Formats: sequence, C-alpha cells, structure tokens
Amino acid sequence: MLNYQAINDSALAPEERIEVLKQFVNAGGLSGMPAFTGEINNHIHTIYSFSPYTPAMAALKAREAGLEAAGSVDHDSLSAAEEMREACKIIDLGCVTGFEMRVSLKHTEFANRKTNSPDSPGIAYITIQGVPPVAKEKVNAFLKPICVERGKRNRRMVEALNTILLKAGEAAINYDKDILPLTQAARGGSVTERHILYALSLSLIRRAGKGEALVGFLEDKFGLALTEKNKNLLSDQANPYYDYDLLGVLKSSFNDKIYIQPDGNECPPVEDATFFARSINAVPAYAYLGDVGESPTGDKKAEKFEDGFLDELISRLTDFGFQGITYMPPRNTAEQLRRLRELALKAGLLEISGVDINSPRQLFRCPEIRRPEFALLLDTTWALAAHEKLAASDASRGIFNPKDPLAGEPLTERIRAFAEIGRKEIRK
Repeated sequence: MLNYQAINDSALAPEERIEVLKQFVNAGGLSGMPAFTGEINNHIHTIYSFSPYTPAMAALKAREAGLEAAGSVDHDSLSAAEEMREACKIIDLGCVTGFEMRVSLKHTEFANRKTNSPDSPGIAYITIQGVPPVAKEKVNAFLKPICVERGKRNRRMVEALNTILLKAGEAAINYDKDILPLTQAARGGSVTERHILYALSLSLIRRAGKGEALVGFLEDKFGLALTEKNKNLLSDQANPYYDYDLLGVLKSSFNDKIYIQPDGNECPPVEDATFFARSINAVPAYAYLGDVGESPTGDKKAEKFEDGFLDELISRLTDFGFQGITYMPPRNTAEQLRRLRELALKAGLLEISGVDINSPRQLFRCPEIRRPEFALLLDTTWALAAHEKLAASDASRGIFNPKDPLAGEPLTERIRAFAEIGRKEIRK
C-alpha cells in the first residue's frame, strides 16, 4: 500500500510522517481493517524512548489490531504526544498521552525494597498520563535535567561495558557514534539502557553473525547461561526479530554486569514528581508490576516485587500524591488483579490499563480487557482522552481538577461523565 513503510521512517520529521499517513488513508489504506474490538492500550512506547515504532505507526498498528484508543508513554519524554494525537485523529482512534519516569522512594519506608523496578530497590516507575497539550513546554523543562543526568550515567555504563568488551578482545562501543544515532535524542527523545544493549546486540551480530556461532560466543566470551528458549531463538538465523530477541537476552542476563544505579538527580523524590503532574493538570499513576514468573517481554527474570507488602504500599500512594494506578491485565494472575483492584478502590485511585509495547514481537491487542470485570478500564481510557482535550482549552477542567464542575462527584461518576464526552468526541 502507498507509503506504508514511510509512516515508520524515524528519519522523517513528525509532520512528514503525518502527511504520509494522511496520504495512506486517502488512498484507501484503512479499507479492510478489522472491526473495532473495544480494546484499548495506554502504554505504548515509541522511537522517542525505545521501540520499533514511530508515534504514527504505533497509532496505525493499534488500528490494525482493532483497538479503539491508544496511548503513548515514553521514558523521560513527551515528544511522541503531538504526533500520536494527530495520527489517532486521522484514523479515528481515541488518544491518551503522557510519559514514564523513575522516582526515588529512598526517603520512605520502601527505601530498601523492590517495588516495580527490577534493577533498583527504592526506585519506582510511574506514569504521568492525560497530559494536556498546553503543558508541553513545562514537561520538557521538568524532564530536561533528568535526561542530562541519565546521559551521564549512560556514558559511565558504556565505559563499564567497554571494559568487559576489551577484556574479551572485542571492539569497544562508542556512545556518540554507535548509540546516539539509534535514538531520537536530537528531537527530544530519551536514551535508555535498552539503546546501549541494542547497540551491543548489533555489534555482536556483526562480529559473530547469527545462529549457533553467536550462542557459543555469548556463553564462552560473556559467560551467559542461556535458557533453551533463548538458545532456540538465537540459533534461528532466519528469525525476523533476531536483534530484539538478542536484546532481550542481554537485558535479562547481562545488564547487571554494567548497570549503575541512578541517583537522586536522575530520580527525583516521588512527591516532587506527583506534585509536578498535578500542577499541570495531569494524572500521576503508580505502575504496578507484581511478582512475576516468565516475563511477558522476555527481558525480566522471575522475581518478587510489591505483592509481599502491597497493602502497605497502596495505602501510602495517595500520601505520596498519586491519583491513579496503572497495570497490565495480561501480565498478572486473576488473584493478583483482584487484590490490587480492591485496594485501589479503597484508596480512591483511578485505574488505568495498558500493555507495555517496545518490541515487534508484542501484540497491541489486549483481549483480557474485554472481560466484564475490566469495563471500568475502558471508561477510564475514554475519560482520560476527554480530560486531555477539555483541559487543553479550559484549565478548570480535569478528572481531579478541584475547579471542575464535577469535582464534588464520586470518582466513578466523574469517570462516567468524562468517558461519555470522550466517546462522543472521537465519534463526531
């Protein structure tokens, strides 16, 4: 179909990709698309953090999967938001935008506990969602020093990586030449640990090739103990996702050899982040991970996280300034979700759902969310879509805005009313 691949061209400017998407739609590109399923996904990463998808292509992939609404949340970056909103508008999807970041719990009773960050006790991932477009510059100013500090830590990790590579007789990785070109840092994107490991993946493939030779290389040179599943994936030279599967192996089995813990300059106190979110009329949400067995994304070990102290944690979230909690139905068991949702309801937290998308292997669909018990999550998405749109033109509007006409209503009523507005807006 006309210009389909150009929609995912990271070398184009956002406005150019949007123009290509318009041409694609005008040429009948949406004909034959599946019917809308009612499903949503509020946790899609794009090229502005780490992902194979531009915002325009992420929106189109969501439409191809039958989703009715899609949301972007890049790490330490809001740069996908404008393109995501415009792309969703062109293809008749609801849209929620925001960003993901890490915050410090080092000053709290959770200082030495793993909450939802596999690599860092006392550090937590959160999302800031429903960010009004008018807050763009404030968000950029807030995130800029965080990205600067992250860049410093990234360079130190590359130094640690190069020590290992040189000891193994391999060529070093150059941060500026090998890693930055894989990112959108020049356009406001972030540089993540995955970019470092992806650059390493590409270097190893160039050095050892694909297949059993690379498997042997990883085991002999790096001392990695690969699972049978990963051996099979990496032994298949025709594997279309080879570089991403290798990245997953390195993330789960090698990252700890070079990882450097972020400090307070990169991860602000949790209260500072939630205060900022609320100051721009956005919704700060804690990202529940829960104890996991096999990682859905293939890059996390089986570990225990918040479940051992979940009651205590959830009871403190509103004290920390959170207004929502986000989770992924496919990741957790029915019992985990039942317990989490009971605690969230008791705490008055807005429930937000999304499936973390950062690899071409992952499906945009989330059929679990169509189960009757998750109906509220669909309403929440449409409520956040309305929240963004209304707050863009009226600073007094917002699900949690004390000046909103619905401010005195129960949270369930506010969600219902905003969701009704959101659905009407997209179907105009």
